Parts: sequence; C-alpha cells; structure tokens
Amino acid sequence: MLHVLIGGAGFIGSNFAALLLSKGEQVVVLDNLYRRGAEHNLEWLKKAGAKNFRFEKLDITRDFESLKKEVEHADRVYHLAAQVAVTDSVANPRLDFEINALGSFNVCEAVRSAKTSPHLIYSSTNKVYGSLEKLKIKEGEKHYLLIDPPNGVSEETCIDFHSPYGCSKGCADQYVRDYNRIYKMKTTVFRQSCIYGPHQFGIEDQGWLAWLLIATKLGRQLSIYGDGKQVRDVLYVDDLFAAFEAAFSKPSASCGSIYNIGGGPSHTLSLLEYIDIMRSLGEKPQYSFANWRTG
Repeated sequence: MLHVLIGGAGFIGSNFAALLLSKGEQVVVLDNLYRRGAEHNLEWLKKAGAKNFRFEKLDITRDFESLKKEVEHADRVYHLAAQVAVTDSVANPRLDFEINALGSFNVCEAVRSAKTSPHLIYSSTNKVYGSLEKLKIKEGEKHYLLIDPPNGVSEETCIDFHSPYGCSKGCADQYVRDYNRIYKMKTTVFRQSCIYGPHQFGIEDQGWLAWLLIATKLGRQLSIYGDGKQVRDVLYVDDLFAAFEAAFSKPSASCGSIYNIGGGPSHTLSLLEYIDIMRSLGEKPQYSFANWRTG
C-alpha cells in the first residue's frame, strides 16, 4: 500500500511518517520545506534508512500536475500541509489563502483524479468556530472554566470563521467535506485543537507548548498576551494518529464525517497553569503580560 503525506516534513507529518515506516508501510512525503525546521525533520526521517520512504520537494499550490502524479496510485492521503499561524494570516492574507485554501483545493482535485480512489484525511482546526462569544465562561484564579456547554464545543456548533486563517482553513474544511457529498470521495475532516509532541519547532505564533519551553530553556523573556488564563485542550500527537487509523479502519462511518479532535475536558491547560508545570520541573520561566492579539 502507498501512503502519501502532504506536508509530511512538518511536526505532525514527520512523526506520522516515522510511525508508518516503523510498521513497514510505503510512504511518500511531499513538502515544499517552507516552514523553518522542516528540513531537520526530513533529515531525521532520512537517517532512519527505511527503503520504503521517498521524499519529493513539491509545492501543492503551484505544481498541480506533479501533485496529481504523486497521488495517482495512493490508497491513503494525509493532507497535513498548511500555513499555521493566525498572526501570519493577518499580516499576509493572500499567502495564507494560497497555501490553505487553493493548496487544499488542489489536493482534493488530485485525489479525485486518482485511479485508486484514495481515502483523504484533512487536518483542519478548531478555529473554524470563531470566537464563540455566546459560551458561558467563569473566570477562575488561573484559568477560565467553560460552564455551558460543559463538555466542550460539538461538531453541531455553527462554524463562524474569524481571521484570514480561520477563513482559509474553513474553506478547505468545507471543500473536503463536500467532495464526499458531490463526488462520493472517501474524505474525513479532523478539526484539531493543540497537538504537541517531539520534533515540534514551536514559535511564538504557533505551537505554544513547545515554544514556551524552548524560550525558557534559551533564557528568553516570555510574552503572555492577555491574562494567561486562556485555556486550550491539548492532545499528544500519538493519540491523534490513533484517531487517523480509526477513521481508516471504519470508512463506512468516517467518510463524509467531521470530528473535533483534542484532549477534551480532562486535558485542558491555561498558559499560567503550564508555567506552573514548568516550574515544578525545575525551570525558571520569566514572563510579562501584553495586550490580547488580533484573531
């Protein structure tokens, strides 16, 4: 079987490629290496020496014909390529649209033309729900507590794209879903929350769990935007992969479906709580507060 990972040199893609290769699967990774750190992940994968691994430097936005050739005989396609930062989307909305919306459309079309009718999984985001102003929230000492709905936001919640990033990812989210309805393609959407794990090159604008620890290790002053009580649910990357595999194992249930995927109520964490965890591990994070950021 041929597994194609698009955006496979990033944090999630490289970890998933390594997992599939360890199982003896045949893996092709497509990536334009736009994201800083991706080249290090690629070197890590190459050093594993798997004979069933191949890398192609490819831009899904600008090289549609090559993309079609790469997925032509695939049985599974994992679309993990993206512009990932809300702040970058605000600064450069055109590039954000080209990567997330147009690039994803090209992936859908490439999969539609494939002879093998591959199952496509798309890595979407919880940002498609917008700012969710109507949720009932209680402020605690170090975190905000969701009162209603108590178990979190469900897939039945109306989507409401905020920020160019929310718009571009939401556009792709809906294209992937609709290609199942219109073209009967095997597609599944995962609206992901904060995924963390090894080989994550976190920066201030994205990958906050990794970034706060990296910055602390480097002795940098942390900037907490807002009051630090904002809460995210977090999910270890291997658990995300278990969800991917579950979707593939039951296509009759998962195809055409959208799933919110995160740690859930029992795995929520505010920035202030994470700083306390780092302190308990012997780290000495230094931080200051700044205004809330756009988006």
